[in-house]
Amino acid sequence: MRITRLETIAVGAGWKNWLFVRVHTDEGLTGIGEGTLNGLVGAIEAAVHELEHLAVGEDPRRPVALAERLLESISNDGGHVHRHAVAAVETACWDLLGKSLGEPVHALLGGRVRDSVPAYANGWYRTERTPEAFADAAEGVVARGFHALKLDPFGAAAGFVADDELALAVEIIRRLRERFPAVAVLIDVHARFAEAEAVRVARTFEPLGVYWWEEPTTREREEPSAVVARSTSLRVATGETFHLPGQFFTLAKEGSVSIWQPEPMSLGGLAQTLVVAHLAQAAGAWIAPHQSGGPVATAICLQLAACVPNFLIQEHFDPFNEPWTAELVTWRPEIDAATGHLSLPGGPGLGIEVVDEVARAHPYDPDAYLNVHAEGWERRLGQKGAWRAG
Repeated sequence: MRITRLETIAVGAGWKNWLFVRVHTDEGLTGIGEGTLNGLVGAIEAAVHELEHLAVGEDPRRPVALAERLLESISNDGGHVHRHAVAAVETACWDLLGKSLGEPVHALLGGRVRDSVPAYANGWYRTERTPEAFADAAEGVVARGFHALKLDPFGAAAGFVADDELALAVEIIRRLRERFPAVAVLIDVHARFAEAEAVRVARTFEPLGVYWWEEPTTREREEPSAVVARSTSLRVATGETFHLPGQFFTLAKEGSVSIWQPEPMSLGGLAQTLVVAHLAQAAGAWIAPHQSGGPVATAICLQLAACVPNFLIQEHFDPFNEPWTAELVTWRPEIDAATGHLSLPGGPGLGIEVVDEVARAHPYDPDAYLNVHAEGWERRLGQKGAWRAG
């Protein structure tokens, strides 16, 4: 079996574009992967086609070797765009390998260690930044069966947060905790605070029983997150913007950060994410993969959830995307309202296909974009001109 071409499918999904890649072979079998990155889907699509000459003629049933070829044949590290392009192809090849053997990907990676996985909701709030509006929006999340939800309550604050803005953020979380005392609340800081401010603000939230404190400070270096973790009783989670497994080695060396958030698309695919999972296990840490892309990326993360022992919880946007996205793919995980767990894919390969007719009806949208540093981003309007920087 040999690769004949790479097909890219860019889909406008409301507030974000998604990029899927279908790998075609000379035997007619195809595999699907994803390489979504907010604001850079066009660049990644171009990168996939620039790398295509390195993939055509290769055996897709050797995804690790092919990914290595796509990465190492470029003289310099192409960063996130390069890694996302490689991830889209690599995951599609894992899909092809599983289909060729009639097995789900997780069976090829060691087999199931669980039959479902805890999930937390994200993307559920498209509302005004008030305590009551957030609490009302969370009603629907809990009604769907989620036992955990994540939010960023800080508006467009960056560097340091004014006292009145901090008081509003605290009140948003307090209202959620009071209305839903049994629901875990996770806070995403989006790397917006200076190190000392991340510590000060974290301590403000300590009495509220927050489940974790995500990306509390700079993305320039990995060490400051460990400093924050040592300075607060909140669990610190980070790693979604790392694009090299070695960056997680710093977390292992520094200690204190015990929840790692590898993003399979940023790292270059499944194999590189497994490297991170194994490093985390050796360091006594757990992984909670980042996933704010499309439904194929969800299936990729859930393949990992099935076979990685130190897998903590999975981020889940899918139910809160545009309603038509339910028809875009052939499989979607179900949530068990009794446990708050997601079901895992069981079909061959990734266990999911993109429905072309639905994808064509929702082409790439040049306005689909999210900027968390702009006023009103919580509404997720998906329009580049909808906000003005604060």
